[in-house]
Amino acid sequence: MGHQTGTVTGLHPRLQVLQSKLAASPLTRINDPELTGRQLELWIKRDDLLHPIISGNKWRKLKYILNHALHSGADSIVSMGGAYSNHLHALAFTGKALGLKTTGYIRGERPAQLNATLHDLLDWGMELRFVSRSDYRQLRDYQDCDSLPGLQSGQYWLPEGGATDLALQGVAELVDEIEIGFDTLAVACGTGTTLAGLLTSPLTHRAIGVAALKGGDFLIDDVQQLLNKQGMTSHADWRILVDYHFGGFAKTTPILQAFMQDFQQQHGIELEPIYTGKLLFALYDLIRRDYFPAGQRIVAIHTGGLQGKRK
Repeated sequence: MGHQTGTVTGLHPRLQVLQSKLAASPLTRINDPELTGRQLELWIKRDDLLHPIISGNKWRKLKYILNHALHSGADSIVSMGGAYSNHLHALAFTGKALGLKTTGYIRGERPAQLNATLHDLLDWGMELRFVSRSDYRQLRDYQDCDSLPGLQSGQYWLPEGGATDLALQGVAELVDEIEIGFDTLAVACGTGTTLAGLLTSPLTHRAIGVAALKGGDFLIDDVQQLLNKQGMTSHADWRILVDYHFGGFAKTTPILQAFMQDFQQQHGIELEPIYTGKLLFALYDLIRRDYFPAGQRIVAIHTGGLQGKRK
């Protein structure tokens, strides 16, 4: 089937049907005296409202990957993720909708009781294969759609989080949907793929990524490598903030929980502690430290993932 960079013309008919069921992603302005007092505007691109299941950046990253898989004649997608993986959750649902078989390598031993995410994966027909953490790390070495040893005919390998060059194409479309001028675009970072996708668009202003995991400095190189593979030189002034991880990936603290609860009560927008909670906390911290000049308009991307809050 070749590498993910294979040329594909047009969106596959099955994907067209699925995309027609997705809603437009609105922009919501955050009305807050803390912002108006500093002459700042904060808007949230509500990708959490794209679809009840396949919302946020997960759909945007999967769109052209699955298009390539379908046009390549694949009938099965094999991927990997943790027990609460938003990526696998979206993949399992989308695979069922498209008539594709799915297999997920799950990090760690099979728990005595499956959580809500894993139950959904099974309900949508995904085959679950639990692997040790060391074996899971080795799976990260396989980056091309045909590179995983032991793939059968018709199977298509999708790396962790959908972090491929094709994912960038879907993410870049988000920028064109923002119909207001802005100075800064901000997004949470897990693999850095979403930020890289934003940077492949004609973005000329500032972009900020907020690392959701501890020791996230490596994301800077990963984003640059994704851009290099596309032959892209971003015209945006971009950086990744690595000090808002609250202890590590999927870790939280009472301070973060209190911030999220207060934000949700004030603005009616649900956050989750893995990505969007850390993103908004970071932005408010920067705002309070006068990081943004007066008169600036900031757009934060709500990347969905609310399903991961369930037990």
